[in-house]
Amino acid sequence: MRAVFCEAFAPLDALTVQYVPPPALLPGSVSIDVHAAGVNFPDGLMVQGKYQTKPPLPFVPGAELAGIVAAVGEGVTTLAPGDRVAAFSGTGGFATQAVVPATQVFRLPEGVDFITAAGLLITYGTSYHALNDRARLREGETLLVLGAAGGVGLAAVELGALMGARVIAAASSDAKLALARERGASATIRYSDEDLRDRIKTLTDGRGIDVVYDPVGGAASIAAIKALAWGGRHLVVGFAGGEIPKIPANLLLLKSAASLGVLWGNALRADPEHHAANIQDLLGHLEAGRIRPEIDRVFPLDQAVAALEHVMERRARGKVILSLRD
Repeated sequence: MRAVFCEAFAPLDALTVQYVPPPALLPGSVSIDVHAAGVNFPDGLMVQGKYQTKPPLPFVPGAELAGIVAAVGEGVTTLAPGDRVAAFSGTGGFATQAVVPATQVFRLPEGVDFITAAGLLITYGTSYHALNDRARLREGETLLVLGAAGGVGLAAVELGALMGARVIAAASSDAKLALARERGASATIRYSDEDLRDRIKTLTDGRGIDVVYDPVGGAASIAAIKALAWGGRHLVVGFAGGEIPKIPANLLLLKSAASLGVLWGNALRADPEHHAANIQDLLGHLEAGRIRPEIDRVFPLDQAVAALEHVMERRARGKVILSLRD
């Protein structure tokens, strides 16, 4: 099979596309002929050895994919060869064939294409888990989304609006903010030249934010936490800004607030039945047209490094996808 290959934790341009043997089919797993794979910020961190977890070397990166089941392992009864699926692979997605535990594979509705499906699981799975399971976002609450035009951020904007929240989107440019408005944001903050905390105070008449969805980190996290309302919740999703914030505990104490970790892949592995139900909810919304992954660009497999650079340099508006069936 053809695959993006990481032989050492190194800069992105050290990755190569090689012919390597396909992975062995294991009990409880399925083999998938991969048609498309989502490109995510953690993929870029992982190949550089900067992610929270480090897979054994060498490895094939790529945490999510879509394609057709080629074979099922011993004990798998929920899927069959020929099924069209999306899957959370963790690693191994940037290849023409992947093996994934069956509990992390989800059958697709007929009308959903592979490019769209490859951009669904991590962004919407993470955001739905964050807003619904962790923050318990309620109708009428105010949600601030940092990094609102990135993959997970845009999904959070869309889902927050769908859940009945008032969504305030923060991003670095007018073009990104316009996209967030298209997906349901009712107010915006351009934090490249606006003071985040002051703007929040103005937009909420001094009340503050009920829930902050934060995939950015750094100084933006601290400013947003300072702007929380009483009982507010800060969702720690990632650190795309490059800095892990040191959150002063007194900021949470003073407002009876909480800072909540969100790591969807580990949550899926810990409670697969609950998250399978969440994915079915999302697939229902997708099929009904209530949500729609924003596909920024589609790259061929041979341009995997360029695709990762596009994401890591925060140039993407929505999702970047690798096509493995040119």
